[in-house]
Amino acid sequence: MKEYITNSYDETVSLAEDIAKGLKKGSVIAFIGGLGMGKTAFTTGLARGLGIDADVSSPTFAICNTYIGDENTLYHFDMYRVEGWDDLYSTGFFDFLDTDAYMSVEWSENIYGALPDDAVIVEIKKLDDNSRQFKIYKKFEEE
Repeated sequence: MKEYITNSYDETVSLAEDIAKGLKKGSVIAFIGGLGMGKTAFTTGLARGLGIDADVSSPTFAICNTYIGDENTLYHFDMYRVEGWDDLYSTGFFDFLDTDAYMSVEWSENIYGALPDDAVIVEIKKLDDNSRQFKIYKKFEEE
């Protein structure tokens, strides 16, 4: 597990940008953390690090936003309203697992059992209004 602390939106974006450059194709990045923790800011950095120039926004109502770059695609999911396997299947989540696209999954605790064993887990803790603690590890490392 690696632990980081950021003190601003820009630092969070920069951290995620650096992490994105070390991810393997098709990685699933799963966030654990409540409202206003920085999940969308982190996803903004992931997109930048993957060479995707996009306006990243929370997919709260769309369930999944797609960001396409020249070499990479990032699917950005919000699983807040997913309440069971039928809901999860309807999002297309499992179809995207079989591609080389990257996946950023907000509210992943709602679908934890469906995450692949090599998913990158990003636990976020709010330290104060601007500071966040990020614990980053692979799903199987915690077991």
